Amino acid sequence: MRLFKSRFEGICADAGGRRHSNSRAGGCLFHGWRFHIGGFVPMLAAAACLCLPAQAPASGNELKSTLKDQKSVSVTVYNSNLGVVKDVRSLTLPKGVVSLTFEGVASLIDPTSVHIRSLDRPLDLDVLEQNFEYDLISPEKLMEKYLGREIELVTKDDSGEHTKTARLLGIERGYVYESDGKIAGNPPGRVVMPALPEGLISQPSLIWLLDAGSREHTVEASYLTAGMTWRANYVAVLSEDDRALDLSGWVTIDNRSGAAYNNASLKLIAGDVNRIEQPVQYAKATAVMAEDMLGRGGFEEKAFFEYHMYNLQRTTTLKDNQTKQIRLMDAAGIAVEKRFVYSSQHPYFFYMMGDVDKDTKVGVFLSLENAKKNNLGMPLPKGVVRVFKKDDDGALEFLGEDQIDHTPEDETIRIKLGNAFDIVAERVQTDFKQYRNTFESAYKITVRNHKDERVVVSVVEHLAGDWKIMENTHEYVKESAFKVRFDVPVEKKGEAELVYRISIKR
Repeated sequence: MRLFKSRFEGICADAGGRRHSNSRAGGCLFHGWRFHIGGFVPMLAAAACLCLPAQAPASGNELKSTLKDQKSVSVTVYNSNLGVVKDVRSLTLPKGVVSLTFEGVASLIDPTSVHIRSLDRPLDLDVLEQNFEYDLISPEKLMEKYLGREIELVTKDDSGEHTKTARLLGIERGYVYESDGKIAGNPPGRVVMPALPEGLISQPSLIWLLDAGSREHTVEASYLTAGMTWRANYVAVLSEDDRALDLSGWVTIDNRSGAAYNNASLKLIAGDVNRIEQPVQYAKATAVMAEDMLGRGGFEEKAFFEYHMYNLQRTTTLKDNQTKQIRLMDAAGIAVEKRFVYSSQHPYFFYMMGDVDKDTKVGVFLSLENAKKNNLGMPLPKGVVRVFKKDDDGALEFLGEDQIDHTPEDETIRIKLGNAFDIVAERVQTDFKQYRNTFESAYKITVRNHKDERVVVSVVEHLAGDWKIMENTHEYVKESAFKVRFDVPVEKKGEAELVYRISIKR
């Protein structure tokens, strides 16, 4: 039995189809038994295991390229579930037609996007045929391939091992065998198969039929893959007087493409790329890695077509099912303006209000200019901004967060932190008339300031139709065709009233 067992590698599953991984080189650990070259060591209880001979290496005109042949790899990640991989490898090919298996590609690859070319001898390499193989080896696949065929069941008791031949009859909700004219469901023991069925591979692979005119080639295989994305996150620390902040940005990269990229050149593309999306389900990322890029070659930003590219100035490794964080930028002393905004979306103007509106809160916003003169000026990719401020003990406390869109240089960023606690606003309708399709109404908006400082509250009104403000106690700014803003100063511990009358024709 020692000679017999030494021919097998540890690819195992129990009779119920549960998969077990190799525990050490030369053996496998499965439910109840550990298989070694020298024999079996009992552990818990006997259970079924599935084993088969190792796959023979390619020969003749069938060649295989692994990650050992890789010279370099570069990855461009978009913030829309898309990655572009460029894999450069050194190959030695016989002249003539050859089949090349290219291992180590992403399992979520878009096969229609694959392109291979010889970098040093482009005229000496023709691609005749291209395939993407993804029918991976698994206990379930092996049993499926052997449905209706004979296998061996190996069991063990105090007297030793016993082998008998059985035919696999069913694989639904367990395994059913026929042996010696009898039927057995999920019997104990190890399943032994004579050979690896055709069409199964150990990892997703590209297979090319090539016509090579010379032996030595440096080839580049490029393709699109799903399962890769990135997003930006920002941390802002507000100054004591609320007039400046320090801002640091991080990019979070998720790689769930089914492949790892070692020592890869990394680029990130920010922008809204038009794509035809198809839903894909991904496993949860299993690791988080943070890299502090201060002083170690961070991202270089530049325009690219109608997007922006962020090029990492060194290589990095993107493991499969990993979330990696890399510092994007740092800026200090950015001037900000704190603003209080009272804005309602209710269509008050077309009906009579029945009560005072006390539900609408006064929002607190930070406004800053993304300009070089303001210690910024870098195109910022969209992401979440989280704002903190030190308390009297010097500890950072969370103030709020908001989502910003892609923001070019010299544009204004507005961050909503929450609602003001000490500023209260109420709206009451003081008059309402309707003349066919014309609505006339008057409003009084009272703002009370309980803070120990003077504030200015911006009352923003969203209008509709053909409107005209007939009377108003405060000047307004027409921000757009259907939006006006009244800036209402309110003294500390005081209150102010905005009164205006408006006519709207539908």
